[in-house]
Amino acid sequence: MTEDDARDWVRTHFDVSRETSLASFAELITAEAGLQNLVSASSLDALWTRHIVDSAQLIPLAAKHPGPWIDIGSGAGFPGLVVAVLSDRPVTLIEPRRKRAQFLEAAVDTLGLGNQVTVVAARAEQYRGIGAVISARAVAALPELLASGAHLSTTKTLWLLPKGPRASEEVEAARRTWHGSFHVEQSITEPSSLIITAKGIARR
Repeated sequence: MTEDDARDWVRTHFDVSRETSLASFAELITAEAGLQNLVSASSLDALWTRHIVDSAQLIPLAAKHPGPWIDIGSGAGFPGLVVAVLSDRPVTLIEPRRKRAQFLEAAVDTLGLGNQVTVVAARAEQYRGIGAVISARAVAALPELLASGAHLSTTKTLWLLPKGPRASEEVEAARRTWHGSFHVEQSITEPSSLIITAKGIARR
């Protein structure tokens, strides 16, 4: 998928005004790159494929789970802030690193999402709330992630977790201590990218 392909995919699945907001978001990330390493420098020229569409593809997977979306370890806003731009869901961005949380707060203000998005500058373990959907991208291995965020879920919560090629290994490790329905989906962005989906999570 090229950058043009990625923008075409967004136009096809969402309206043009939201694509314009995503373009503004991409500009904010690029401008911030000189101040902090929000994303790897090598991926700045591939923001739409590596980060925006990689995040946006989660929204259709959550169509049957309406309600609040909690994003753990939001970092630069992927996937949580992309979800907020492209949907009307209430979104909570949990980010423990103060400088990144400040960037997220500024981005939310610039994009006019203050009534929809809450930025929480804390660790997931410190936050109290329940998500219909929980996402996390490049935060921790699945067993550790479930341990830190399970209190934010119910057995009806859908977990959407973009991962690399070792996703299946993470699922097998998690099954040693967690009950639940786990599935590994193929990402649309590149062959080595996968998505873990999980429901009915409970500790054994």
